[in-house]
Amino acid sequence: MDVRLVHMRDPAIPVVGGGHNSRGWQVDSRWHYHDMHQLLYAFAGSVDVEGAAASYRIPHQFAAWIPAGVVHRTRIQRVDSGSVFLSAELVPTAGERLRVVRAPVLLREMIAHAMRWPLGSTEDEDSRAFFACMARLCPEWITDEVELLLPSSRDPKIEAAIELTRGMLATITLGQLCRQTGLSERSLRRKFSAATGMSWVAYRRRLRILTAIERIDKTDDTIGGIAAGVGYENQAAFAKAFRDIVGMAPSDYRRMKRRPPN
Repeated sequence: MDVRLVHMRDPAIPVVGGGHNSRGWQVDSRWHYHDMHQLLYAFAGSVDVEGAAASYRIPHQFAAWIPAGVVHRTRIQRVDSGSVFLSAELVPTAGERLRVVRAPVLLREMIAHAMRWPLGSTEDEDSRAFFACMARLCPEWITDEVELLLPSSRDPKIEAAIELTRGMLATITLGQLCRQTGLSERSLRRKFSAATGMSWVAYRRRLRILTAIERIDKTDDTIGGIAAGVGYENQAAFAKAFRDIVGMAPSDYRRMKRRPPN
């Protein structure tokens, strides 16, 4: 893996923080890490972040917390998005892994407001106070974590299983997957769990919900139609699975999506 350090500040000049507007960007970055902590947020739609062990699709009600020094790569496809970068010294409890966290109203509003102070611009008393305040709030925000990750694997058999699951998401069964990959059910269960840290059934469930999130974001299809399109015949079962992973009902998520940003 070719990894590079991306300096977000001049090491000789102390910087508290700064905003970074990626609105409308089309980015598929290389593997890299920063010398500052990053909060990445999509004001509409979703962004994708991949860490060493998992990939994350992050819709607009959530944010990515990427501590300084954590290797990752980012994919932004022309959505309204932005980041706040904070001095590593200001959040000593940042942790050592990428995570997806809920984005309460205060976090969203502060990220939007931070765009008035682009990273690299001259800091003043107001900007320093603002970013120091954000840093003080981060320990609470970053503990409110949600499981919007999809594990990755370098095992060719498991990679094939993952691609087949993506391609036949609405209808795929374990039996079909075993026949397609040439693995017994016992072997596939064992290898998938060992490679990804979760069962194939749990992976399929999470992938279905993340795909549903994308369709809620990008289409006006009914919730029932989206549920059926990702493999749920029972809308109540879909709503329960969605709530378990996202923390709210799909209808509530859609209403929040349509609420215009301030």
